[in-house]
Amino acid sequence: MMPMFTWPDDALKITFVVVGAVITHLVLEFLISRVVKKLKRNAQREAEPAQENGLVDKAAEVIAQVVFDDERHNQRVATIGSILRYIVRIGVYTVMVLTVMSILNIPMGPLLASAGVSGLALGFGAQTLVKDFLSGLFMIIEDQYGVGDFIHIGEISGTVENVTLRITRIRDATGTLWHIRNGEINNLGNVSKGWSTGIVDIPVAYDEDSEQILAILEQVTTNVYADSNWSTKLMAKPVVSGVEKISGGTMTIRILAQCEPNKQWGVQREIRDQAKRALDDAGVRGPQVIVAKT
Repeated sequence: MMPMFTWPDDALKITFVVVGAVITHLVLEFLISRVVKKLKRNAQREAEPAQENGLVDKAAEVIAQVVFDDERHNQRVATIGSILRYIVRIGVYTVMVLTVMSILNIPMGPLLASAGVSGLALGFGAQTLVKDFLSGLFMIIEDQYGVGDFIHIGEISGTVENVTLRITRIRDATGTLWHIRNGEINNLGNVSKGWSTGIVDIPVAYDEDSEQILAILEQVTTNVYADSNWSTKLMAKPVVSGVEKISGGTMTIRILAQCEPNKQWGVQREIRDQAKRALDDAGVRGPQVIVAKT
């Protein structure tokens, strides 16, 4: 016969376990936050000798040397921090529930047996959950993307706001927050990793002097690259690749700009703005509408 619940001993034990679990959770969350903040502060100290000997400092130093690189430091810190908090939360409260069950003398044998039977029914659903967790784990390990990255998943494009082992949350340009199960991500494009290319197409009248226009745009790209506000966002001087296409009354000139991650949109706008003003000053006409005579 199963022993009965005894008051107040068992109640005190359960209270102690619950309070202990909450305190443990808060302490671990605090330590994770400390490590994350220190990693963000010390992004430029990777090559310097450590000057502090605390546990948090050592943990931050080890993680920084093994996991992170300078370019994606803050994004990966935020991503790993959210994953660690998720694991801590699940782990601590799972242990708490099992301990409370033990105090209440709830036998684990029958529960495990019933779990084995019900597991057959839940197996197919669990496959999806396991797939999500494994996919999320490999995405983090392989650094496919992180918080703050601009990514494309199928028809969805936006900035990653949160990553867990099961779910990735993306905010698109309209402000919509998308919740995507990691197991459903088959094709992924990351605009923020490594470098990005800004593509600027300049349309002009098809009968304008192409050599003159190329010379004007070449000067525009030189001016943009010489501007300290934009040179830090560019990895090289933008290239005027030439006439991209001629269609109807329009000749299109293409400019390619290799940029730092996520900086291509601002660079594109600046090049368009300066190109518009330079072409206007030179009297270059815009695209013309050709009317067929009948």
